[in-house]
Amino acid sequence: MNPLAKPALTHDPAEWLGDAHPLVAQLGTADGLASLHALAESLATRPITSLASLREFLRAYHERILLPHELPAIRTAYTHISRNEVRELITFDQALVNETALQGFAGASQRIGREQLQKLRPLRDERVVQRYLAAVESGQAHGWHTLVYGMTLVLYSLPLRQGLLGYAHQTTRGFIHAAARARGWKESDCAALFEEFCTNLPVEQDLVCVVK
Repeated sequence: MNPLAKPALTHDPAEWLGDAHPLVAQLGTADGLASLHALAESLATRPITSLASLREFLRAYHERILLPHELPAIRTAYTHISRNEVRELITFDQALVNETALQGFAGASQRIGREQLQKLRPLRDERVVQRYLAAVESGQAHGWHTLVYGMTLVLYSLPLRQGLLGYAHQTTRGFIHAAARARGWKESDCAALFEEFCTNLPVEQDLVCVVK
């Protein structure tokens, strides 16, 4: 299944989620749910106990993190990796620590990013991967999941526009799924919430313009 494709709806929200970015999979674990609540607190939203509070959270996430920080980070990583600019990538990695909006999710982001980076270790001929991995292991870089995601797009020749839109869809769907599984919400409610936030996302061309 194409991880960037929108899964067909089923009767089970877990199946509706489909294949996804590792960040989304992590949200289904106990640690992931704790990270979800920590992120909600950092966004000053109510605890996610209802569809209304989840809607409030998703709106804050899109406005304060996804569009202004995560998508630009993916695009920046994509650009640096495409140009073999490892030093610039590491400098950018270090700068993200100072982004206040990312603090509530920094631990989960870096843990997941490092796990995914380890999976790229066998690519011995990819110098940019090995140098960034060495920087992370030595403490010179943190291994944010958005940067590893951007790196993966380059390594597997995936289009940036498709990758950005796919990331937005996957993370939004993942947050909905993580909350829904804990609360037993209907699939139709989950699908409606996803459509509410993702139907109005910028189209692929405009999405790239947003993160310039």
